[in-house]
Amino acid sequence: MAPYLSSRTLSFHYGKHHRGYIDKVNELVKGSDLAESSLKEIIKTTAGDEKRLAIFNNAAQAWNHTFYWKCMRPKGGGAPSGELEKKITAAFGSFENFEKEFTEAATTQFGSGWAWLTSDGKSLKVVKTGNAFTPLAYGQTPLLTIDVWEHAYYLDYQNRRKDYIAAFLDHLVNWDFVAENLANV
Repeated sequence: MAPYLSSRTLSFHYGKHHRGYIDKVNELVKGSDLAESSLKEIIKTTAGDEKRLAIFNNAAQAWNHTFYWKCMRPKGGGAPSGELEKKITAAFGSFENFEKEFTEAATTQFGSGWAWLTSDGKSLKVVKTGNAFTPLAYGQTPLLTIDVWEHAYYLDYQNRRKDYIAAFLDHLVNWDFVAENLANV
């Protein structure tokens, strides 16, 4: 992913943060009624349940991060093509309008969180979620995400979140993965 995301950032992000969420959710569900559930099932079961907030947070972060990694590839970014391009243009007026809205959501997410391109089965939307929240908990289908927690970019970009977002959109987005997600809606 270099030079847009360094191996140091990826090592900390994937090897420490993401791994920590996976280890913690496995520990929290061990021996429970959720032990054999998928992350999606755990998220949907525990969303909004204050007694299971730790399980939700760790499951959602494990799922969000797994999804985020798939949203990127070396030599990615730029504009999508085909059916995905048509649907983005129909929903936002142009790809440039989508980029502007996605960048605005990612830039203005106060504190830690995520910006997403989602589908509710009828239309495409850009949404942002704080902390571990995920569109899965609200019945939306995630198509694309960017992690705007500081651990995702701070070693490379410090406080320049907008530069990280631009690098993500211009050079890293895996539009094939996004198109596959849309095809499965």
